[in-house]
Amino acid sequence: MEDYIKIAKNGLWNNNQALVALLGLCPLLAVTNNIVNAIGLGLATTFVLVASNTTISIFRHHIRKEIRIPVFILLIASFVTIVELAMQSYFYDLYLILGIFVPLIVTNCAILGRAEAFASKNTWGKSALDGLMMGIGFSIVLIILGAMRELIGSGTLFDQSSLLLGSLGDTLSVTVFEGYQGTLLAVLPPGAFIGLGLIVALKNWIDAKTS
Repeated sequence: MEDYIKIAKNGLWNNNQALVALLGLCPLLAVTNNIVNAIGLGLATTFVLVASNTTISIFRHHIRKEIRIPVFILLIASFVTIVELAMQSYFYDLYLILGIFVPLIVTNCAILGRAEAFASKNTWGKSALDGLMMGIGFSIVLIILGAMRELIGSGTLFDQSSLLLGSLGDTLSVTVFEGYQGTLLAVLPPGAFIGLGLIVALKNWIDAKTS
């Protein structure tokens, strides 16, 4: 049980791939201009992490070391293709917004890193939990950054929720600041870097205070 608790803590905080290893920053910074985009990419990344970790762990004894990296990439690419096809079928408008960053999940170093460092050495149960916790930890950073940028950039939260939830999503959109003109910097790439830097600084400050 202690191993599973440690895996969960590592994924959510201690070894959060976005805040500690600083992996997967390209899609993280590119699509987090609002919460909906962040949730969409977070769910896709989490699914690929769980599925690839579990599959690699199950077949780890049958994969030769000499070819393990190409095999890992092939498996990851297969699951990314499943996600891409599913999004094209059910969330096409959101898929168009996320664009190239959905297939680019294949090149996310965090996913390949967990496959190499953890899934190839542990049981499928632990590997599935590792993928889930790493995915949730990554998604939380996406959502926090997306919320910060959307709130400062346009004064809203959960705008365009209909892209994920259909007509139900229309009721979730909240205008926090009425008549707000917005801050362009927040929705541009520099705003993403500044926002992520503040989140990383906050985590480091909390770690320093609690250590």
